[in-house]
Order: sequence, then C-alpha cells, then structure tokens
Amino acid sequence: MMARSASSARQNTLERVHLVGIGGAGMSGIARILLDRGMAVSGSDAKDSSTLMTLRAQGARVAVGQDAANLELLDGDPTAVVVSSAIKPDNPELAAAVSRGLTVLHRSEALAALMEGHRVACVAGTHGKTSTTSMLTVALQHCRLDPSFAIGGDLNESGANAHHGAGGIFVAEADESDGSFLAFTPSVAVVTNVEADHLDHHGTIEAYNAVFESFVDRLADGGVLVACVDDPGSAALALLAESRGVRVRRYGRAAADVTLTSYEPADGGGVATFLLDGAPVEMKVAVPGEHMALNALGAVIAGLSLGAPLAGLLEGIAGFGGVRRRFEFKGLAGGVRVYDDYAHHPTEVAAQLRAVRPAAQGGKVVVIFQPHLYSRTRMFAGEFGKALALADEVVVLDVYGAREQPEPGVTGRLIAEAVPLPAARVRFEPSFEKVPALVAGLVEEGDLVLTMGAGDVTMLGAELIAELDRRVRV
Repeated sequence: MMARSASSARQNTLERVHLVGIGGAGMSGIARILLDRGMAVSGSDAKDSSTLMTLRAQGARVAVGQDAANLELLDGDPTAVVVSSAIKPDNPELAAAVSRGLTVLHRSEALAALMEGHRVACVAGTHGKTSTTSMLTVALQHCRLDPSFAIGGDLNESGANAHHGAGGIFVAEADESDGSFLAFTPSVAVVTNVEADHLDHHGTIEAYNAVFESFVDRLADGGVLVACVDDPGSAALALLAESRGVRVRRYGRAAADVTLTSYEPADGGGVATFLLDGAPVEMKVAVPGEHMALNALGAVIAGLSLGAPLAGLLEGIAGFGGVRRRFEFKGLAGGVRVYDDYAHHPTEVAAQLRAVRPAAQGGKVVVIFQPHLYSRTRMFAGEFGKALALADEVVVLDVYGAREQPEPGVTGRLIAEAVPLPAARVRFEPSFEKVPALVAGLVEEGDLVLTMGAGDVTMLGAELIAELDRRVRV
C-alpha cells in the first residue's frame, strides 16, 4: 500500500501533509508536530471532535467525512498523504492519492521522518508503554531538556499527546500492534513487557515475539535496551539482545541492574526505593500502583541513558500527574468516586485493580468493564474473568468491536461467566443505557467505581455521576 519506503520517508520534506483519520491519537500527534514546525497540514476524519477543533485552531484545514476532494484542502497537491493501518485501500482519499501518484506514507514512516536529527527514545511493550513514555517525557521536561514527544494518550499536565521541543531528544511510544515500530531507529529502547496480544494481526505468539526481536535490531549503533526482567518475555528479549552485542540495562524486583527493593502506597500514589549502582534511592510516584513504580523506574533508567541528571528525573516522576484514561478521576457524587481507565488486557486489568484497592479506603470497588475486540475476548475470556475477580462488584458490557466484525457466540457474557465471584456480584449488561442506573443501585457512600476498557465505556463515567447526583437530590 505504501508508495515509498521508510528511507524515502526520511528524505521527504513533509511541507504540505494530508492526514487521513487526523483525529486519531497517533495521527493527531503527528499533525501537532507538523504544525509546530510550520508545515501546511490538512486532514479528514469520520466525525467531528474536540481534537479536530484544537487542530483547526492551530491552523490545520480539516474536513469531516472522507472524500477524494479533501486532498484539495491545501494550496497545491500534498507532498505526502499519511495513513494508519486502520485506513483500508478502498478509502476514497487513499485511493485517489495512489491513482494520482502522490507520496503515501504510513503513520510510522511520517513519525520516523520527524525524528530525524534527534536522539530517539522509544518505549514499547504489551502494557504500560503510554504511562512509561509519558513519565519519561515529563521527567525530561523537569530536567529542562524540552523533548519532542509523541504519545498515545494526552498528558494531564499539558492536555497534549505531542509536542515539538527545542531540545535534541525525541520520545515516542512505539506501537507493536501492527509492527509499525520497526520504522524507528532509537538510541534508547524501553521494553516494559512482551505478552501475547494483537494476534488478530500477528497470528501467533511466536510472530508477536519475533517483531520485538526485530525491534531490538533497529537500535542505533551504541544504543541501549532498557528491559523489565520481571516479565519473562522482556527478560528473554534482554538475553537475546546481549547475544547480539546490544548493551542492556535491566530493571525489576530482582536479578536486575537497577532493583526495586520496596514500594508503599502513599498520598494517592506511592514511595519506592531502588538500588542504583548499589546505592539506595527513594522515588516518589504520584500515580498509584507498584506496576506504575516499575514504569517510573524504566523511565528513570532511560533518562539516565540519555544523559539526564537523576535529581531532575526524580523530580519529574514525583510531579507526574498521569495520563488521561489511566486511572483518571472523573468526579465525586453521593460520596462515590468515579475513575476511568484504558486497561483492555487481562494483565493490565489485574494490575490496575490491585492498585485501586488501597485507594478505595475500605469501600467497595465496582468495575464496569467493556471488552475490546472479539478476537481478544475469545482468546482471553478466562484470564479476564480471573482479573476482574479482584473487584467487589463486576458489570461486563458487550464487546467493542473496533476494527473487527462480530463473531458468532462471542459476547461480553463469555467474560462475565468466567468471573469466579458469586453470581449476584457479576452482571452482564449489553444495554449501554441501563448501566448508570444499574451501577447507581449497587454503590453507597465511600465506594469507588472504575470504568475500564479501550472503547466508548469512557462515556459512562459522566452518565453515572449524573445519575448519582439525581438520586441525591430526590
């Protein structure tokens, strides 16, 4: 589908760029950096959004709906048309660009072109990459290094997912879901974990693991791999990298170069201690959960590998306000706190629910979970059930299919029936509209509700708060 290779992408000036699906997390980030650099930007998306409004305010010409005529939004033909893996060959704008002989770049190729001339730090992994990338970015900002960055979520500090910085460092979240991170050549690569996922694209666990092995081969000469060896997949990758002559820095709870020795919840976050070159270092983490402390440790080691000072990095981690949709506080009503989280893999769900328990302060933890993708639901229903059992009450929605077509017999009920809790504490509710009233009837003052999943479940937080407020007023 691509008209030119990644090497050609780096030679492309990106003077006038049209992005198909400009409102997506990755595409909007590229658009923001292009606009910051003074490039002419146009784009289209299926529906209007606050993201499109922001891009228009920055100077982009954006159309709602996709049509070949949108390629004319700029003065003259675009020098590049950028698409993601979600854009199919029959998309009218992509088809028109190909027929006219315009340069078509995958999103990753465009991002690789923007990285040129920078020292690049990429964060990859099945889980935790958005949080770790965000922590590294904020930590480097506290070191006054002003990195450019492109992240799959909006930083709470700035509300942005991308920025063109004046410093010589570029930090990027590296997406393994379609193998597109193989376009990058990082100086520092962080791998948080390697656990089977996205098999709808990769097909087998072996193929999924292989793409991480290829990612390690993309490291620049003299580059370093920062690997969390608590995860077997990442630990195996570290051994493979060393066998290929790559410098590796391991972190984790044991058998690591940088070892996490303790973690205690505190003030809505936590305090961790780790050993660095044999000396104990205390690190305050503003977001809750030991898994977040490990993400922070990976970010600190990456920052040190880039030459940043330890004191500044620790200051940034302590001040990190989180990422939208990562245990994001949505509001309080009727004494019930409501949060939202993006977790959509069993390991992520379990880690977040363990982190939530101290924050509940003795109240019930009620989770509203929306499965993401039919293939993931079918393959991991049992694992999701075990993870969700860490909550006190569970409401499972139907599957958010995203890019997939429905599969016969694959619904949220598969997961609900796999939760090893008493039946009265687990409910499958396929009707989105009924959920706010259902959950409002389950909770009482002091409880904590967490909406969870990668789909539109995030909308339910505000609706639940409104329902709780209504009940208080009655």
